Amino acid sequence: MKWFELTISTTEEAQEMISNFLHEMGAGGVSIEESGTLSKQRDTSFGQWYETPLNDIPEGQAIIKGYFGEDTDTDALVAAIRPRVEELREFDIDPGTVEYIVATVDDEDWATAWKQYFKPIRISDKLTIKPTWEEYEAGPDERIIELDPGMAFGTGTHPTTSLCLQTLETVIRGGEEVIDVGTGSGILAIGACLLGAKSVLAVDLDPVAVSSAKENVSLNNLSEKVEVRLSDLLGVIKEESAGGEQAAANGAFRVTVPVDLVVANILAEIILMFVDDVFAALKPNGIYIASGIYKNKETDVEEGLIRHGFEIIEKRRDEDWIAIVARKPQVI
Repeated sequence: MKWFELTISTTEEAQEMISNFLHEMGAGGVSIEESGTLSKQRDTSFGQWYETPLNDIPEGQAIIKGYFGEDTDTDALVAAIRPRVEELREFDIDPGTVEYIVATVDDEDWATAWKQYFKPIRISDKLTIKPTWEEYEAGPDERIIELDPGMAFGTGTHPTTSLCLQTLETVIRGGEEVIDVGTGSGILAIGACLLGAKSVLAVDLDPVAVSSAKENVSLNNLSEKVEVRLSDLLGVIKEESAGGEQAAANGAFRVTVPVDLVVANILAEIILMFVDDVFAALKPNGIYIASGIYKNKETDVEEGLIRHGFEIIEKRRDEDWIAIVARKPQVI
């Protein structure tokens, strides 16, 4: 089978939004390649090794490729996505000088070739991500996240995800109830349980994400601890508080709201939209890990959290990405 490959040259800042656009427009898969210049520091603090050579993508730039069926009208596709990309500037997201290139590729050229670059990688002192098709022997006290992301999700090694996993390792003490907002492949929910969380409710508005997360949770033998639902955080809060026939039909949540910890690896703009919901979903002294924040949005998110009652207790950085750790005060 032949596929159309739409390549978009843009900035790392805009890559998450543009990737979402491609998925919304029916892409069968999306790949992202960021800058690999020699001046870009690579994290090796946990013994990570990098098999692929550095690329020649300029600093701060990214190449996004979306794959569409051979019956796609590519002219109409580019015409539809171009104004959405330009509109990002109105939200202070700079896509840079954007270029669009359409090519034709064979199915095997993209659907499986990427797997050769996904190797087991140590993310933190305790957590290692291992693709299901790779052999790997865990060391003492090493917890393995088995992952089959498919072409719809990343490998879990992006700075926003690794920041979340590293932060979860520092805040989970054991026995916590957790909500993972925008779970994607389910990697954070799985990581939280492997680190000692009692139970996790993982929610996402994308049915493909829900299906993928359920599969990965099952791969890690955590179906008894991790519940995956098609929902957003507000929907969870409303259902928990309302009870009644709808809640009974859906079944009781595996966690009890308010919970001990909420983690969200999503866009800064979305983080700011539901700060109140997170606050309501947390117990007093509960922890909120917010990631997916590009450097130019750091101040906005920090001020938004403080304005809604949170205390900032830590900020973690990896390249140009930030994760903010906030606490709901004990006394409100």
